[in-house]
Amino acid sequence: MFIRNKKVTAPLFFVFCVFLLWQTIILVFHIPPWLLPSPATVAATFWDVLPLLFYHSQNTLLAAGSGLIAAVVLALGLGMIMEFSPWFKQGIYPLIVISQTIPIISIAPLFIIWLGFGLLPKVVVVALICFFPVAVSTVEGMNAADPDMVNLLRVMGSSRWQIIKLVRFPAALPSFFAGLKIAGTYAVMGAIIGEWLGATKGIGVFMTRASYAYQLDKVLAAIIIISLVSLLIFGLIELAARLIMPWYYKERGSN
Repeated sequence: MFIRNKKVTAPLFFVFCVFLLWQTIILVFHIPPWLLPSPATVAATFWDVLPLLFYHSQNTLLAAGSGLIAAVVLALGLGMIMEFSPWFKQGIYPLIVISQTIPIISIAPLFIIWLGFGLLPKVVVVALICFFPVAVSTVEGMNAADPDMVNLLRVMGSSRWQIIKLVRFPAALPSFFAGLKIAGTYAVMGAIIGEWLGATKGIGVFMTRASYAYQLDKVLAAIIIISLVSLLIFGLIELAARLIMPWYYKERGSN
């Protein structure tokens, strides 16, 4: 119980120290609010614009959630196909890795041109950002399955699909959820990038308008919402992992 309390209180203590140092620097050096607002100013602004942030966050959360789901479906589908066909894996896996050398922000304007300013281009951007960590973690997790169990099922005459269902996919679940947690934190960032490039509403639009007006307190208030939404997605993924893999957390002594 004490260890668990330390896991909560230690980060909160350091956050408090950062805010205290931040506030002290503002007061000592008399930094103007348009350059760097104080934590107290940001907190007051956050409360004032909370209804507006809630309005914009709905669109961002919709894009992030839809893109994340699309990335998971695509990653799992390709992972299964690669396990069924080693030839397909040898051809497509290097291309998946190479695709990560292309900055998403450099090709995101193309999706705006092709797909317009609606929700769809934001979903595509989020899906592309989230796809890689989920796909790689799933494939590597399947490859890490117990070879003795795989050989045993082969000797017993099991099909490739039965081996995937009974051994490889369950073995890949911890890696899959680890990659999904990373992708979940990237999802909101991807939605924000899409909104920066062209949108009528969303947290990215709110931040752009506030930054153009030098209202940094509103920008920082939006960052707080982004962090909260990202933590919400991370928490939901963690909850799903605990419900689907209770044996894994029991072995780790986390329950």
